[in-house]
Amino acid sequence: MNAANLIRFTSLSLIAVLGLLSPAYAEGQKLSNPVSQTKATNQTKPTNQTKPTNQPKPTNQPKPTNQPKPTNQPKPTNQPKPTNQPKPMEEGESNILSPTESSSNILSIEGGDRLMKEIDQAVTSQDYALAVKKLQQARQVYNQLSSLYQQLNSSFTGIDISAADSHRKNALATAQKRDEATYQLALVYRAQNQPELAIPLLVQIITSQNPTRELGTKAYQQLFELGFVKTPFPSQGKK
Repeated sequence: MNAANLIRFTSLSLIAVLGLLSPAYAEGQKLSNPVSQTKATNQTKPTNQTKPTNQPKPTNQPKPTNQPKPTNQPKPTNQPKPTNQPKPMEEGESNILSPTESSSNILSIEGGDRLMKEIDQAVTSQDYALAVKKLQQARQVYNQLSSLYQQLNSSFTGIDISAADSHRKNALATAQKRDEATYQLALVYRAQNQPELAIPLLVQIITSQNPTRELGTKAYQQLFELGFVKTPFPSQGKK
């Protein structure tokens, strides 16, 4: 073997040896070089420390419910006011309607009766002007009394039978006296030849009394005599 062949053989042997050594060398390099190492699989990062959970906020304390307000105390019911209590009399009016002086009080049955006596005296003396004046006063007094007693009767009906009956009788009695005074006033007007004043009064009496009652019949007779009505009443043939 010549030198050239020997060198070639030696070179090939060296190359072969180096080829065999290269993988081992490379493997050793990997083992010795931590950088080549797989970066420790991205060095496991420490897991985020579990943050302390938010401390539960204390729940809002329930507000105390509004204390129930005391219900409005029921107002005391108004005591029923006595109907039409008499008002206290003012100075200068004391004892105007005092029972002890009823005989001098014109707004009373006694006061009306007193006027009627004065009327009789005026008619007897033929003082017709005075008689007319007194009769007008008497009619007004009796009419007002009758109205007042009717109101009292209505107020006491169903409450006090005795009081209601008493007021009803007084209302009827004063209404009767009013119609009698009205009849006398109509006669005075007729005596003075004033039928235009007598006729309306006579019609009022018939309306109030009823034609069948004695005073109503007498009033109608006056109308017949004055020629205001043509039909007599009661009709002829009737008792």
